[in-house]
Amino acid sequence: MRLKISILLVLFLAFVSYKSNTKETTLGTKLVSNDEGLLVKRSSLLISDLEQSLKIYRDILGFSASPIMDTKSDSYSYPVFKIPKEAKMRLVNLDSDSQQRVLSLKEVKEITLPKLPVPHMSAVLIKVTNLQEVMLKIEDLGLEISEYNVVEGKRLRYKEQSFIDYDGHLIALYETF
Repeated sequence: MRLKISILLVLFLAFVSYKSNTKETTLGTKLVSNDEGLLVKRSSLLISDLEQSLKIYRDILGFSASPIMDTKSDSYSYPVFKIPKEAKMRLVNLDSDSQQRVLSLKEVKEITLPKLPVPHMSAVLIKVTNLQEVMLKIEDLGLEISEYNVVEGKRLRYKEQSFIDYDGHLIALYETF
């Protein structure tokens, strides 16, 4: 009997060790590895005023914000975003309830950010639980908002509405029902 318990204990410990080393998690019914394959980690938005943007993303949309960090002068962001070296940057990473660092806000000072083109070339799509309440708060900020839309398909049912943030980014919100 002791031998069976010992064997089971060894097998259990080996299994636990294997699972912790593979770093696999279940997302719905799909097994996802954190080390392999395609993964979209986060979007980064260049903004002109961090405190103003946090009123939207943290205070209204409900993201949790990391401490604000100054960006070092040798940051990879300078060449990637083609930001002149004289510009100063600060950033904050935003977490949702289910994802860490899903969105990064990078404040750029000492230069004027260009206006974003219309038609919009990209959008950030965010699921919310109280779309109409959120959009009333967005509208109170004086931001441009789109028409409210309801989609009632055979497989998908959701409400959607978008807005343009202070720096011209198109942010599309939706709520399933």
